Amino acid sequence: ESSNVQQRGDEEKFGHGIQSRCRLALMHYRPLIGTQGIEVRTHATTLYNSIYRADDQALVNAHVWGVNAYRAPVWHLRRNGEGGMFETYADSFDAVWGTAKPVREK
Repeated sequence: ESSNVQQRGDEEKFGHGIQSRCRLALMHYRPLIGTQGIEVRTHATTLYNSIYRADDQALVNAHVWGVNAYRAPVWHLRRNGEGGMFETYADSFDAVWGTAKPVREK
């Protein structure tokens, strides 16, 4: 229901599709809540990209204005020393994660 999600749907010209995808993701991830080592959070920041991170690797789905995410590029980044692209996106992920609120079981 957030205004940021609604705005993203308008920009993608995908209507309510992104709201549905958010709800569907929460439906699938909610059963993992309470599993050791797993935490599910939501945030209210403007979504510039989607970052999927595991250890020293990340997949970054760069969002392109007016383009659905499935048609946008995905970069596979690996940590390669300090200050590289991986660090830039990892720092961004950590900053947003710090603002996010844990999802509770229903």
